Amino acid sequence: MGYSKPQELLRASFRCFDGCVGEFPLTQAIYRCPSCDGLLEVTHDLDILRRTSGDEWRARFDARWSASAQSGVWSKREWVAPEVPDSALVTMGEGMTPLYPARRLANELGFGDLRVKQCGTTHTGSFKDLGMTVLVSVVNHAVTCGALTPRAIACASTGDTSAALAAYGAAAGLPVVVLLPRGMVSVAQLVQPLAHGAKVLALETDFDGCMAVVAELARRGRVYLANSMNPLRIEGQKTVALEIAQQLGWKAPDWVVIPSGNLGNAAALFAGFSMAKELGLIDRLPRLCVAQAAKANPMYRAFLAGASNVLPVVAESTQASAIRIGNPVSAKRAFAALRGMDGVVEEATENELAEAAAHADRTGLYADPHTGVALACALKLRHREVIQRGDVVVVVSTANALKFTEFKLGYHESQLPEIDSRLANIPIALPPDVEVVAANL
Repeated sequence: MGYSKPQELLRASFRCFDGCVGEFPLTQAIYRCPSCDGLLEVTHDLDILRRTSGDEWRARFDARWSASAQSGVWSKREWVAPEVPDSALVTMGEGMTPLYPARRLANELGFGDLRVKQCGTTHTGSFKDLGMTVLVSVVNHAVTCGALTPRAIACASTGDTSAALAAYGAAAGLPVVVLLPRGMVSVAQLVQPLAHGAKVLALETDFDGCMAVVAELARRGRVYLANSMNPLRIEGQKTVALEIAQQLGWKAPDWVVIPSGNLGNAAALFAGFSMAKELGLIDRLPRLCVAQAAKANPMYRAFLAGASNVLPVVAESTQASAIRIGNPVSAKRAFAALRGMDGVVEEATENELAEAAAHADRTGLYADPHTGVALACALKLRHREVIQRGDVVVVVSTANALKFTEFKLGYHESQLPEIDSRLANIPIALPPDVEVVAANL
């Protein structure tokens, strides 16, 4: 299949993020530390991994990429979930996404080197595929070996997570339930889980309300939890960091800017880059910018106040619907990422995110509103010279803009509230007359 085979010595396990004693197999349905009720993380035996040198890891990963491995995630298998056998893998060619050099946009915005990591080119159109292939593969393995008998795998979602879970669950033949905030996801995002046969429950609440319900169902053992509270998701998503370093010739960029709502993706970047540095594949960590929409910005508020914890907020309606989250599950993990990567948090207003996306589109990109958030925040940092002109900056595009046609159309028809639509472009209706058409060229 193009992946490495499991190695008997390599293993990964769940452990308490705050360091409580004890470890648990990845095949166990456990989401919080039984001692302190804190978050869990996946840990690897780095002493065994160090038996392979950094040069050897680089050569191995490069060979798999050039050999056209079917999955960017599983091409890094030893660093993800090494005990899952080939027969249990559930993959749809996720990862190995382009790192696009946005030269024209960089020149117009004053960046020396701006790249966009196009995670929306994956199977369901978002970076959520990277975490879901790992979670569903582990569950599939656990079911096969009798360690789990879940009634269903379930998630709360603002759209992209539900699409990924539904697709990978369908591929594995596992039942899926998704809880969505009614009326708060795009049509394209709603259609995806419906098409894959998932049971879709539209709740009269926001994402945070859906999350509270599914977490309680998981606590009662009614479902297996697929949200990023489950660190298996972060294991897959951390391969974005490894791919960025690999595509830059095994060098870290100066900055990575990522739109973030539940904050698991910020934690994933730190996990990937820090593991690469620890094992000798890169020599330093990049700086991190967590980019939030101004209408759903609990991490930004905490950062601005110099606080060490996030206070939940009621997230307001935003065009960046996938990050409309007021009570992020992975806040503690994200704080660790900010500390480890000398990071900052920035916010973008509705107008800023929309104009940034439209500007990117005019240079050949097709940016979803969340990428607009990241681009707008990167531009703010550049204007303040926090980001220097000579810095290599990577903006992570987390989803395909084709999922957000209503946003694009609303922008160009100047129908979006709080947005100026300075770059609006609408069709010009003309009769089928050559002279009239020629006069309008």
